[in-house]
Amino acid sequence: MRHNILQYVLAVGALAVTSCSEKPQTEYETTVVEKGNISTTVTATGTIEPVTSVEVGTQVSGIVSKIYVDYNSIVKAGQVIAELDKTNLTSTLESQRANLTSAQSALQYQKANFDRQKTLYDKGLISANDFEQARLSYVQAQQQVTTARQSVKRAETDLGYATITSPINGVVLSKAVEEGQTVAASFSTPTLFTIAQDLTDMRVIADIDEADIGDVKEGQRVTFTVDAFPNDIFEGAVTQVRQQATTESNVVTYEVVISAPNADLKLMPGLTANVTIFTLEKNDVLTVSAKALRFAPNEALIAEDETIVPSDSKNKLWVREGKTFRAIPVEVGVTNGTMTEVVSGIQAGTEVLADMVFGEQAEGDASSQNKNPFMPGPRNNRNQKKK
Repeated sequence: MRHNILQYVLAVGALAVTSCSEKPQTEYETTVVEKGNISTTVTATGTIEPVTSVEVGTQVSGIVSKIYVDYNSIVKAGQVIAELDKTNLTSTLESQRANLTSAQSALQYQKANFDRQKTLYDKGLISANDFEQARLSYVQAQQQVTTARQSVKRAETDLGYATITSPINGVVLSKAVEEGQTVAASFSTPTLFTIAQDLTDMRVIADIDEADIGDVKEGQRVTFTVDAFPNDIFEGAVTQVRQQATTESNVVTYEVVISAPNADLKLMPGLTANVTIFTLEKNDVLTVSAKALRFAPNEALIAEDETIVPSDSKNKLWVREGKTFRAIPVEVGVTNGTMTEVVSGIQAGTEVLADMVFGEQAEGDASSQNKNPFMPGPRNNRNQKKK
């Protein structure tokens, strides 16, 4: 029995020594250096709106007597779009004009009186006090005429405000009143209409996260989609990066303005745009997988008759020439984390090493081709050897 146990221990030891002395079989994943495009993007959502829109209101209170436009009406600058009831405003104007006429009559009387008092004063027939009183009344009458004229102008202006006109050429986006409705302009100007100047020239106001805003610059290309036309991709460009931050639920965002040409009028104000901003774009440049730049052959895992020709360069790619692993120094440019630009050092079409996999482990364990060869085998296999 002891003799059998000794033989078993020696056999296991010999197997262990043999297994440790043999290097695992390895296979190499390769990739090709080739022409391609490299880009990085920032995604966000935004709202489509006209570049120029004007809220049209009124500075006087009153009842809306006439409305001449509706939603989507095309209007010209100066076109009458609504009118307020002018009864009270007209009455006020007539009253102010009457006040002006009265003030002018008073001025004529005071002027004639002043001229008489001056003649008498020059002859020494009245006191200086009487003369100064006449002069004061004349000056006050002049001021009353000036005040009355200003009141007439104000009443005329208010009457003019009762006629609502379009300030720009455009399209009526919204209408907030109906005929017969009373509008009050006591504390603020009520909005009656919103008019967009040009619906063929739209923009997107996108909210960009603070982690991404540093990469966004004016002029960068933008693509976006809207749910209304899911199969269409719209083009634009960053036109403004606004400095003011907005904080909501501890999330800081910045507004970025994106041009949105709309010649076919598909884009409508208020639509939500799913925006992709290309913060980096390089087209038709030499590229390689970023993984290949991180690869290096492991001397402990290569065969005894294989050799490694290293390089002191920081950036290098590895090629396998027969049984030789040779490092090729390269100069790299931009990267998006997946692909890296190769500026110089290697030609397009070169096949380079990117990773290594272990053949025996890949065949024995389909779930992990990159399994470490020095890890112990499955527990079931070890138990079977002991039986």
